[in-house]
Amino acid sequence: MKPTPSKSTIIKKSGRLTIRNASLKDVPALAALVDKVYEGSNIPSYSEGALNGQINNFPEGQLVAVYDQELVGYCASFRITGKLALRSHTWVEITGNGYASRHNPEGDYLYGMEVCVDPNFRGYRIGHRFYIARKQLCQQFGLKGIIFAGRLPSYAKKAKRYPDVEDYVQQIVEKKLRDQVLSFQLRNNFEVLGVIKNYLPADTESLGYGVHLIWRNPSVPEESEIKRNKNFGGRVQETVRVGTVQYKMRKVNSFEEFTSFVEYFVDVIADYNGDFVVFPELFTLQLLSIEDQHLSPAESIEALTKYTDRFTKAMRDMALRYNVNIIGGTHPTHMSSGRVENISYIFLRDGSIHKQPKIHPTPDEVYWWNIEGGDTLNAIETDCGPIGVLICYDAEFPELSRHLADQGVYMIFVPFCTAVRQGYLRVRYCSQARAVENQVYVIMSGNVGNLPNVANMDVQYAQSCILTPCDFPFDRDGIAADTTPNVETIAIADLRPDSLRTARNAGTVQNLKDRRHDLYSVHWRGK
Repeated sequence: MKPTPSKSTIIKKSGRLTIRNASLKDVPALAALVDKVYEGSNIPSYSEGALNGQINNFPEGQLVAVYDQELVGYCASFRITGKLALRSHTWVEITGNGYASRHNPEGDYLYGMEVCVDPNFRGYRIGHRFYIARKQLCQQFGLKGIIFAGRLPSYAKKAKRYPDVEDYVQQIVEKKLRDQVLSFQLRNNFEVLGVIKNYLPADTESLGYGVHLIWRNPSVPEESEIKRNKNFGGRVQETVRVGTVQYKMRKVNSFEEFTSFVEYFVDVIADYNGDFVVFPELFTLQLLSIEDQHLSPAESIEALTKYTDRFTKAMRDMALRYNVNIIGGTHPTHMSSGRVENISYIFLRDGSIHKQPKIHPTPDEVYWWNIEGGDTLNAIETDCGPIGVLICYDAEFPELSRHLADQGVYMIFVPFCTAVRQGYLRVRYCSQARAVENQVYVIMSGNVGNLPNVANMDVQYAQSCILTPCDFPFDRDGIAADTTPNVETIAIADLRPDSLRTARNAGTVQNLKDRRHDLYSVHWRGK
């Protein structure tokens, strides 16, 4: 467990304190709470991406304390096997660098990775309430117990007197000494398994040590083999139907003509009861052909900017009317800061709109459009579970897809735009690698055709496809569906999230589970 600041003055006011499951809507408030709790310490706070990952990976295990509608406490847990949790480990290794990406839906123990409470609310026994809720969760799932590594915040001051940390811990166990954290945990019926060196080096008060603790579920005999119903902690349906559009770039005479082409494909996917439809990168550059003249890069961006509001309103309306989630390709957008970013607008069928900027613009984009890279990459919660979007070149950087996988996504959409076959194959091969290494579905959508008088859109090459990991639950060659190259068409496939969960936890290879968190991890410094 990560450390918390010293006890602060208790606020006394009327109100109602409740414990409930955390939701993605809580993430901004959670980030602010954690920043407040760890302010002034050496302990790194959680990014919003890490908090998204914790909730997406195991929503039942993430709890918040709410007082008069104010979020005042957070408790994070995930399931793990005793084989991993009972041996020596570090906080970074066991938690997947704070994303709870080591969550195993078949795990027989609950691992406690975080408990933090607003310093102004320490007198409300919120930590005790969280411990009770964790035990109830453990019993609900029929797990063997709860494991974590607790702090020793008093040890740094007493290390000279007790140079042997195990001797110091034993003194606390025998109640000859008192530690504000460990003594509390022992009163809650946790047993000491040992001491872990370098568990959290940033915890200078504990000199990096963690006390390995266990609470044994009295309802589950230690050696019994209990058959438990599978509960994977997700909020996704059994089958998700996805359609990818291989879109033809051609001259249009009006905005209405452009939207009629787009609506045709949305209508087709909706007729097949599709859940998602994805369009290619830069497909809105087709709007520049309305001008019927060659524009400079600056003039092109200004021309596109005047369509942004109409484009987003039209696409949102289609998502609502056709009841389908639309990954709206990308649209170069002039930001209020003066920057130009290549933005993918995601239109969900509940009427909400999300934005995902391209992180890595290509040299051509920089040259022709003065496009700059964005700095946010977050999972997007949909009615079919969390998804991610990587725009073309971004798929060639494995750190990005790993960051999304850590946040709990199981589908990554890749709108792309490539001129020649070599460029297309770079994106295709990398997308297939992303599907294998993260055990996710990857859906690619590209342009065909050409746009006269539009800079850098002379010719297009595409073979859009829906890619899977390569293992027995999936299609033999790791391709759920693909298209004929350079022909305007669509490809549709039914994707099963439970197949991914099976592969991740019992597949021939288990890429996510077998990562060496003790050696490497992705540290996201963006927003």
